[in-house]
Amino acid sequence: MKKINSYKSKMLPVCLLIILVSLISCKKLIEIPANPPSAVPRSQVFADSLTTLSAVAGVYSLTPGGAGLPYQDGNFTFVTSLSGHEVSSNSGYGDLTQFFNYTTLTPVNSEINSIWTAHYTEIYQVNDILANIKDNANLSASFIQQITGEMEFVRAFCYFNMVNLFGGVPLVTTTDYKTNARLPRSTAAAVYTQILTDLNDAVKKLPVTYPSAGHMRPNLYTAMALLARVNLYLGQWQAAYNEADSVITQGGFNLLTDLNSVFLDGSNEAIWQVPILNLYQGSMEANNFLPYSTTSTPSFPITDSLLNQFEVGDLRKAAWLGFNVVGGQNVYYPAKYKDHSPTTPATDYMLLRFAEMYLIRAEAAAQLNNLGQAITDINTIRTRAGLAGTTADPTSQTAVLDAVRKERRTEMFTEFGCRWFDLNRTSTDSKYSANGQAPAVLSGWQPFNALYPIPQTQKSLNNTLTQNPGYH
Repeated sequence: MKKINSYKSKMLPVCLLIILVSLISCKKLIEIPANPPSAVPRSQVFADSLTTLSAVAGVYSLTPGGAGLPYQDGNFTFVTSLSGHEVSSNSGYGDLTQFFNYTTLTPVNSEINSIWTAHYTEIYQVNDILANIKDNANLSASFIQQITGEMEFVRAFCYFNMVNLFGGVPLVTTTDYKTNARLPRSTAAAVYTQILTDLNDAVKKLPVTYPSAGHMRPNLYTAMALLARVNLYLGQWQAAYNEADSVITQGGFNLLTDLNSVFLDGSNEAIWQVPILNLYQGSMEANNFLPYSTTSTPSFPITDSLLNQFEVGDLRKAAWLGFNVVGGQNVYYPAKYKDHSPTTPATDYMLLRFAEMYLIRAEAAAQLNNLGQAITDINTIRTRAGLAGTTADPTSQTAVLDAVRKERRTEMFTEFGCRWFDLNRTSTDSKYSANGQAPAVLSGWQPFNALYPIPQTQKSLNNTLTQNPGYH
């Protein structure tokens, strides 16, 4: 990652101009004037590979308060962690407590609108690059192929999260802001079709090796890792197994024995990892989750239901949870990101990581009744965590699937809504124990709560958008 970081001083001015082109407004779905006054002429932005790469860098940037990947403010992490009852909230901010208490979640929740607009801002940037590199005589065919694959991957990543948060959403694949601003919702099936189309094309275009230093710009195995996750969510077990298996056996990644190094720059567990471009503070996950003193009550304490899942001797509890003593009691909080301020070595933002591939392969194998392989993969993750092998009955599909989900919970907690999505996507799968399903573990949860409401702000701007059932 050091080589990429050395480019920052050269690339930042251009990136900021690209951001201005793309982000004149993020209040509407897409409302970008054709020629905003601060725009850099498009002929200059995409005049050669160097200026084009500057635009690409803007897509990957994580600059709090700015443009780039729509996760820099930490909203996605902490609202889905609340929804999955991984953490509770002591913040006193009403919009956040709504995610923990499903009966109070409303379409006017400001965090929901923020998540929606951030994703579409990123998607617009991606579409802008795709439009301007296509048939661009200033760029080589191999360069166009590479960047096209990268942008298709990023767009698929955004839409995957959107379809799991909201269900069917408008499919924006161009920069025609007048049309985009009035697009109706597509079906969830259509969104998934677009995701698979983008990823399958990206797999054909992306190289085996990372195209630059670090793991910021995706390679073939980055796209395959997301394909594995997508197919798992779709119940395409063999495809999920095959994609995860390819990443595990061919990708060149490995599980780090030092859990405190997993989220740091240069981690070989990182399948997709981007630097945090902020000179004054670290990740927003750390700034949201870590208390600012050793005696204060954490704003987002770990729930007892999650804490009780950690077995005695689990190294993940020691490395990835912190605690303050409050009122004579240990109050735990998430501590995967430990960077209130920039760290050395740097803490990067982990978007896809290798451990998940073992868990995807394990779940897919169990669904395919290959229980021995599933147990082997579960135990790979448990061994790294300092634990003995699973005690799940190796002849029971339900027991093995429950063991996978338990391991996903303690391995992937507070990472991009993993627990929340797991509960929602398996809520009707009778192969899991009923006492571990969403209705049993999330007080007040009803099937319609699996999706967030469409933001009222967006419905007011675009009256073609329909509301999700159960919300008013």
